[in-house]
Amino acid sequence: MTRIALLQMTSGIDPAENARSIADAVREAGDAGAEMLFTPEMSGLLDRDRKRAAANIMVEAETPALDAARNAASKAGMWVALGSLAVDTGDGRWANRAFVIAPDGSVAARYDKIHMFDVDLSTGESWRESNAYAAGDQVVTVEGTPLGRLGLTVCYDIRFPALFEALAQRRCDAIAVPAAFTVPTGEAHWHVLQRARAIEASAFVVAAAQVGEHADGRRTYGHSLVVDPWGNVMLDLGGQEARLAFANVDMARIAEVRRQVPSLENRRIILS
Repeated sequence: MTRIALLQMTSGIDPAENARSIADAVREAGDAGAEMLFTPEMSGLLDRDRKRAAANIMVEAETPALDAARNAASKAGMWVALGSLAVDTGDGRWANRAFVIAPDGSVAARYDKIHMFDVDLSTGESWRESNAYAAGDQVVTVEGTPLGRLGLTVCYDIRFPALFEALAQRRCDAIAVPAAFTVPTGEAHWHVLQRARAIEASAFVVAAAQVGEHADGRRTYGHSLVVDPWGNVMLDLGGQEARLAFANVDMARIAEVRRQVPSLENRRIILS
């Protein structure tokens, strides 16, 4: 069994406070025997006021949450999937960037969110991520993690099957889906999308999420999940509070499911 930890957060507008929460969670997870910690999207700063946020969004080397996570990972000797951080790309745009940190504190992989959350919900919520953030254009996997080959995605990416098809064809053992889902979209689609992606890829899905009322006025859905390759929900942190939780993952389950339903081998290209 591989023991992993998920940090469900209520990140706010103070980067230093968020960085401390991440570092504390790394230490606690390591003390509890976890080999890898997963955090949500925008772990280091969640602020919809972009004028205010601009003062706190730094180039990668100066981002407090990344520095804190790297130091804590090195001290604990464990892997950290830092769900995503807002980073200054240096060319006038920001990136919504996921990081995987190795046990020596080095950055093993980076992934820039490909699909921008540009929506108008019936509740009146309106979001235009593309106004400030540059979309990524690379599918990213990282080898040698405690969950084997790990595929990287961020939040809204969950709605785009082609990305998960690419990760499945690369035979990912697990896929990270860190998120800050809105409440209405979460209530409607969160669980079914996570389960579907796990089933399609015959892989574990690990989805650490933001939860609750945030300092910038938004509400997020929570329900951080671990889903097995058969689509079974192994862990659900609920939608009420920020907390750290653990799951014991049986990596042999992947081969078992792929033997039963070899959909990755049975795939055929449909030509229009």
